[in-house]
Amino acid sequence: MAKYNSFEEMEVYQKALQFGVKVYKLTLSDEKIAKDYGLKDQLQRAALSISNNIAEGFERETKKELIRFLYFSKGSAGECKNMFNFLLSLGYINNDNYYEYKNNVLEISKQLGNYIKYLKNLEKQDKLNQKNL
Repeated sequence: MAKYNSFEEMEVYQKALQFGVKVYKLTLSDEKIAKDYGLKDQLQRAALSISNNIAEGFERETKKELIRFLYFSKGSAGECKNMFNFLLSLGYINNDNYYEYKNNVLEISKQLGNYIKYLKNLEKQDKLNQKNL
């Protein structure tokens, strides 16, 4: 799709996957989070959803569908940001962990936004080229 042959080649996918693994490990190793089953489950789902939606959108094989699923990924990144705000407010994580995870997810969200813009521009160019035929 566009400039990639597979979703695994995408830097944003790789970062999202690493983030998901990192979050999953946090939810298993941190005693407070591990015991709060609802919170743990929601955080794991949101973090994994970022990379899952990138993969699913890519496999749909159209720019329109990829853009749609990148927006879902971006939404899941926002959910993770909120979850880390919540974890900090509960005192489940310290400021250093909060900023580390929040900065990771902000970077992913920014990359998703940039890729969405890139794909939308390609769509516009495709429409202009079709009109000129």
